[in-house]
Amino acid sequence: MSYAFFIDTTLCTGCRACQVACKQWHDLPAEETLNRGTHQNPPDLSDRTYKVVRMNEVVIEKKLRWLFFPEQCRHCIEAPCLEAAGEPTAIYRDDATGAILYTAETRHLAADDIIAACPYNVPRKGPDGVLYKCDMCVDRVRNGLQPACVQTCTAGAMHFGERESILAMAEERLATVRKQVPKASLADANDVTVIYLLAFDPMQYHENAIASSEFQGISRHMALRRMIRPFSRAVAGLSG
Repeated sequence: MSYAFFIDTTLCTGCRACQVACKQWHDLPAEETLNRGTHQNPPDLSDRTYKVVRMNEVVIEKKLRWLFFPEQCRHCIEAPCLEAAGEPTAIYRDDATGAILYTAETRHLAADDIIAACPYNVPRKGPDGVLYKCDMCVDRVRNGLQPACVQTCTAGAMHFGERESILAMAEERLATVRKQVPKASLADANDVTVIYLLAFDPMQYHENAIASSEFQGISRHMALRRMIRPFSRAVAGLSG
């Protein structure tokens, strides 16, 4: 079964219920937060925060807008982190759900290389050396439940289900939104499991709302080879 999320940012109110639900389900500790002049807290993903609602205050067509972006791992269809790891005991795709899962064995990987392979800058290294990120609430999904973030969203901004149905829902909603905002888009919909509907320029939401520029215009396989090739040459030089 192939699943997908649909996150409609045009409906997101920034309530952060999804962020709290993620922490509660995974029994993650709170992080110290500060008033940094933004609704966004904590400031970033971490080994203790797998989902963070990003907030950007922008002026678009002379109107002040608050753009919310509930960020998490995209569970890429062709996951560069999985390919870069090359170690199924550390990073693997769950056959039952399609989720890209990390284990404690990631402590033995080159963390910087895995993080660099992610087009969305998602994985975070903990003090124990293990890499952490969203796991799609795979234990819930396997038991017929919605991911905790989706279950908790009161704004109706988050949906989860069989990929084909979710894509149809996303396309239908996109067509509706485009009647008011012609430049609305689905972020990297063909490449990821977590599909975002963005009404405006993706960069106005967050720099990693879509795949980072170094991955754009080339396939994921090409990007991965480009990342690995210098490392391979370095290794060859050392062995020589």
